[in-house]
Amino acid sequence: MVKLDFELDFKKTNGLIPVIAQDYNTSEVLMLAYMNEHAFEETLQSGRATYYSRSRQVLWKKGETSGHVQNVKEIRVDCDKDTLLLKVDQVGGAACHKGYKSCFFSKVEDNELKIVESRIFDPKEVYK
Repeated sequence: MVKLDFELDFKKTNGLIPVIAQDYNTSEVLMLAYMNEHAFEETLQSGRATYYSRSRQVLWKKGETSGHVQNVKEIRVDCDKDTLLLKVDQVGGAACHKGYKSCFFSKVEDNELKIVESRIFDPKEVYK
């Protein structure tokens, strides 16, 4: 267990805190996920982003299946200590499980949702 001189406020948000993953070099926002205390501890110990899946209710290491891991370069904590910003080196170029660099590959344009990025990989091939 890593000894810290501060505590994150997991209680305010029912045990989970939002985590924004940002490309360390470009500052592009890659994804939003959640961590519980165990995921945060695992991230600190391993240096690789580990999140908590709200749907499956388990920890998941980013890139476990795809190989597109996130090596954590820097961790920022917001003023209320209930949100994290991870600055990461995104291995393989894609953070999104749908095959895009960022999970924010769509934008609202003329009242429609349009895909504005190109896929880096085919999820059907990666997640068989």
